[in-house]
Amino acid sequence: MGKQNFSFDIVSEVDLQEVDNAVNQLKKEVAMRYDFKNSKTTIEYSRDEKTITYITEDDFKLRAIKEMLKERLIKRKISIKSVIFKEPEQVFGGHYKQVVTINTGIDKDKAKELVKIIKAFNPKIQAQIEGEKVRVFSPKKDDLQDVMAHIRAVEFSLPLSFCNYR
Repeated sequence: MGKQNFSFDIVSEVDLQEVDNAVNQLKKEVAMRYDFKNSKTTIEYSRDEKTITYITEDDFKLRAIKEMLKERLIKRKISIKSVIFKEPEQVFGGHYKQVVTINTGIDKDKAKELVKIIKAFNPKIQAQIEGEKVRVFSPKKDDLQDVMAHIRAVEFSLPLSFCNYR
């Protein structure tokens, strides 16, 4: 009889409904704020493309929206590590546009980095990349618990969570 292997997956997921809620809150706040009164500000969220795009009149408003968005996301327990603020660009009539990308999943390079961290921590533990997640195997449950604790302690560039523990 072969020996039993325990496993879990490391994933990087974002609750897109919470992003939607944060953007809706942001829109309401911008509509209410005195410093945005009569401003030509638009905020759009594309769930399919996982982007938030906002256009406003000046650099001050652009920075204000960025800070408000961060606050809204944090309040809804969305890690700022999962959003990428692209460089603002000037568009028509001196307006500024900024695109924010929401990262979900673990890309190949980050997955390889994770596997390397796990191997350096305990060479006996198996880790393999499966699409946008990393699966970790070990015959000992305690080893898996130790890996989870180690990964939580590492400052990784993506928000990570663990699932499918068996």
